[in-house]
Amino acid sequence: MDSNHQSNYKLSKTEKKFLRKQIKARHTLLRHEGIETVSYATQSLVVANGGLGNGVSRNQLLPVLEKCGLVDALLMPPNKPYSFARYKTTEESKRAYVTLNGKEVVDDLGQKIILYLNFVEKAQWKELRPQALPPGLMVVEEIISSEEEKMLLESVDWTEDTDNQNSQKSLKHRRVKHFGYEFHYENNNVDKDKPLPGGLPDICDSFLEKWLREGHIKHKPDQMTINQYEPGQGIPAHIDTHSAFEDEIVSLSLGSEIVMDFKHPDGIAVPVMLPRRSLLVITGESRYLWTHGITCRKFDTVQASESHKSGIITSDVGDLTLSKRGLRTSFTFRKVRQTPCNCSYPLVCDSQRRETPPSFPESDKEASRLEQEYVHQVYEEIAGHFSSTRHTPWPHIVEFLKALPSGSIVADIGCGNGKYLGINKELYMVGCDRSQNLVDICRERQFQAFVCDALAVPVRSGSCDACISIAVIHHFATAERRVAALQEIVRLLRPGGKVLIYVWAMEQEYNKQKSKYLRGNRNSQGKKEEMNSNTSVQRSLVERMPDMGSRDSAASVPRINDSQEGGRNSRQVSNSKLPIHVNRTSFYSQDVLVPWHLKGNPDKGKPVEPFGPIGSQDPSPVFHRYYHVFREGELEAVCQTVSDVRILQSYYDQGNWCVILQKA
Repeated sequence: MDSNHQSNYKLSKTEKKFLRKQIKARHTLLRHEGIETVSYATQSLVVANGGLGNGVSRNQLLPVLEKCGLVDALLMPPNKPYSFARYKTTEESKRAYVTLNGKEVVDDLGQKIILYLNFVEKAQWKELRPQALPPGLMVVEEIISSEEEKMLLESVDWTEDTDNQNSQKSLKHRRVKHFGYEFHYENNNVDKDKPLPGGLPDICDSFLEKWLREGHIKHKPDQMTINQYEPGQGIPAHIDTHSAFEDEIVSLSLGSEIVMDFKHPDGIAVPVMLPRRSLLVITGESRYLWTHGITCRKFDTVQASESHKSGIITSDVGDLTLSKRGLRTSFTFRKVRQTPCNCSYPLVCDSQRRETPPSFPESDKEASRLEQEYVHQVYEEIAGHFSSTRHTPWPHIVEFLKALPSGSIVADIGCGNGKYLGINKELYMVGCDRSQNLVDICRERQFQAFVCDALAVPVRSGSCDACISIAVIHHFATAERRVAALQEIVRLLRPGGKVLIYVWAMEQEYNKQKSKYLRGNRNSQGKKEEMNSNTSVQRSLVERMPDMGSRDSAASVPRINDSQEGGRNSRQVSNSKLPIHVNRTSFYSQDVLVPWHLKGNPDKGKPVEPFGPIGSQDPSPVFHRYYHVFREGELEAVCQTVSDVRILQSYYDQGNWCVILQKA
């Protein structure tokens, strides 16, 4: 609706509401994406809510837009909740602006979405994605025929008894069968002394021999894992254990195509399309240094053109759409390593590190115990020092709170020292935290706060107009507990209520910009090579992660024990196989222990041993807090598993992934 039309008559209540929504969409695009709209008509429009990130595909949106005229270009950036449309003429774009603003469309999941259109000077998108596959990665299309694919799929009997020799299991996100050697998920390794009877299935022999002859693979595998993925299922990002398998990891995709995400420790992400009947070969850098995983979702962002089948999903936003996943089965072949790995990537090599590889909790009980020892009690011990480093509110969080209507009831789940509880005096804010000592600090500041666990907040359902959860959910040790924490927050909201969530990002360098966390490292990059092995590095880097508020999971972290081995100091955290992160450096694992160097005497809690070599007089104890750092897109994927909410915004803020959700 243009301004001339508005001035001719009084706007109705519905029109006023629409206008507010349209203006809000305009401001959101400018604030979070830097997209500036214009007040005059042009050939180009930005379509808020009409993006791949909202579940709207090219095939859905383009016909709607074409009803108003000839669309010259439709640009759909990956994972964004908007798109750009350029019409042949300005008259056609004006027609779309009037006709489609406020129009409902149904996304690929059957949910209704309202479009908000604004004019822009140009429909353009900066291409940031690398145009090359990770080094050592190869995708071979049509490696087998459709008849051979059918034969292989029919050879897999998922009805077999789980106690059979092929070690069949149903995991949380997929079904698996192991042949040759069983892969143990509790330690991400194989027992080399206990091969499974029968070896690899005979049906695989001819394929493996052919691939060897043709040069696609260099070693004949002796271990195979068959994974079956339903639409919406996936596998967490990981690096196959160095000490367990040789250089070559080979995976055959059957039944359906899939997009697999590869990520470098520096934050570079490369989505790779794996078509049906294709062979993925991972060697060298892509095998040892890059993680690979499949995001849990029912649709993948893919190239729209038929000519593009495999390889990297390019950044050509004029050629992206959504592809619905089907039932996919993968045959992954490996060769078990009999000697220690001596690869060129010691920072991520378990054979070349002193610490044992991380182990993840296998049950809810184990996860709860991990959180109790490595989160809850830690914050009780460090509450005073922690609070002294948490005094400056973050601008985007302040902006969210100040934009809420006067009189809104707002809950801060994991409020820490309460630094956000007094931001907007027009709100009724209450905080909760797992740490009694941090809640006491809130009360000393005259804020309303109480102690509780974020998985069970004693507040009536639907009683809050808004919630914030800043640096909390990353302290939960399993995906299920992270989802449960999110569901509990959503339960508190009234219909239409909003929640702002911040979690720590694995990508501490984004869009070629280092976060404040990395920029705070005054030590040379060479220090990274001493990760998890040199105590002097740990002592010299004082942790001050942006906004790592208390949050609700966690507690007293174990003490550091130093011993002399071979004349060098080595350290271990008792009863923990999680890697210890070196502060102010990039992350190499998603599940880590982050050191906190306690300054001054602890106000409460038992005394702890100082950190340092035997005989050291260093008075600063070191605690370790558990974190699951989120990869790009992971927080949105978790949110999409929660019913009755939609993602209004998602963005990156100084080393954190952030979303604003609204309850339906």
